[in-house]
Amino acid sequence: MKRCLIVDDSNVIRKVARGILEDLGYDISEAENGKEALAICKSNPPDVIFLDWQLPVMGALDFLRGLRIHLSGKRPHIVYCTTENDFSDLSRAYAAGADDFMMKPFDRQMMLDKFAPTSMAP
Repeated sequence: MKRCLIVDDSNVIRKVARGILEDLGYDISEAENGKEALAICKSNPPDVIFLDWQLPVMGALDFLRGLRIHLSGKRPHIVYCTTENDFSDLSRAYAAGADDFMMKPFDRQMMLDKFAPTSMAP
């Protein structure tokens, strides 16, 4: 079973994303901020990461940079999720290691499009 880490400071977003991703067959872990997420990734790297752009303690960019430093070899597929439609944020996220993005608010179909195993490159 593939593992997915949901990183978002909102309990509601984590709960909704968890329900959809569990339906897709993912084993889910959660983190409220980038620091918690990085610790999880160091101990048990997930296959996929749902990453909120605006995080407390350690933001998404710092998390992505830290992940790149600490993980060698195969890294998780990372979909960052944002409410902002800012091209510079998108560019920075991709440069730091994100693979895809999704706008909030999201719905079930958007999650299926981004996280269905056939939608992700090997």
